[in-house]
Amino acid sequence: MSNIVLVGAQWGDEGKGKIIDYLTDKVDVVVRSQGGNNAGHTVVIGEKKYILRLIPSGILRRGKLCVIGNGVVIDPISLWEEMSELVTQGVKISSKNLLISECAHIVFPFHRLIDEQREASKGVNKIGTTKRGIGPAYGDKIARVGIRLGELLQSDLFAEKLQARVKEVNLFLRQVGQKTIRLKPLLEQYVEVGERIRPLVTNTVLTIHKAMAAGKEILFEGAQGTFLDVDHGTYPYVTSSNTIAGGACTGS
Repeated sequence: MSNIVLVGAQWGDEGKGKIIDYLTDKVDVVVRSQGGNNAGHTVVIGEKKYILRLIPSGILRRGKLCVIGNGVVIDPISLWEEMSELVTQGVKISSKNLLISECAHIVFPFHRLIDEQREASKGVNKIGTTKRGIGPAYGDKIARVGIRLGELLQSDLFAEKLQARVKEVNLFLRQVGQKTIRLKPLLEQYVEVGERIRPLVTNTVLTIHKAMAAGKEILFEGAQGTFLDVDHGTYPYVTSSNTIAGGACTGS
């Protein structure tokens, strides 16, 4: 079987989770290449229901390697909570079955604050954001001021970049009359969770290329749907990433 890119043909909620779970049993590697914890899949196996927002569905199958690619924006706190919930449900997670791109951008609490403020300011013209900070995180990525997971694991560099970003964000928050971000507790919280996920963070581009060279079969697990694509969807009522098949190429 050739490698598969599975995408939704409409606005999401087409039932991709069921198809992905079926296909996962037939492949070696499952890759998530776009979006964040604003979308996900619900998989029911026997009497257990698993909710997956960032982690590919392959994590529920033995012997499958799951990859969160560079095109995903990741809130490490939410990721850790999702991992912990799966572990309590009996799912084993290690670097043997889950790898995360060092180039994936980070979602911070201030991204959610910005998301909320922007949505509130639109009044009746709201676009229906999930207020999880996904759009602002992608905005930082495009503006070249975002912070990547690989940088989170370099303490001095991370502190320097986060300080600069918080300083800029606080200017915005003051303008809209919101409480500003305190750097120290935010820094400490993210450094701590960064150490927890450190063993999983790597060059996943190399991982995927090695899998292809070895003849492994790969499933690229799409989130949301075609009409939510930031370029080809019903703009501006779209998400902030490329949800079409081409997004699997740039996001992994």
